[in-house]
Amino acid sequence: MALKNDRYTYRITWSEDDKEYVGLCAEFPSLSWLAAKPEVALKGIRKLVEDVVRDMREGGESTPEPIACKHYSGKFMVRVPPQVHQKLAIQAAECGISMNRLASSKLSG
Repeated sequence: MALKNDRYTYRITWSEDDKEYVGLCAEFPSLSWLAAKPEVALKGIRKLVEDVVRDMREGGESTPEPIACKHYSGKFMVRVPPQVHQKLAIQAAECGISMNRLASSKLSG
């Protein structure tokens, strides 16, 4: 039986080392599934996550909250060297925008 309301974040990518597609789940970074076809890699990682979630629940462990279900404030702190801070402040001033807007545009680009 498939995991009910599966809202986890999956990604399929090519593994040059393995010469196969690898299925990954962001909420379970230690898990992966290799397959010759991307569709099979996705099916495999979803089944593996389903099995792990079932085992965790049966063992009384809490399961990771899906990233898609979390709420984000839009704020986080980043520490940079003073020289980088100065360089960004100059760029923002020259562009006539705030440092927040400059950083946001750099991060989203």
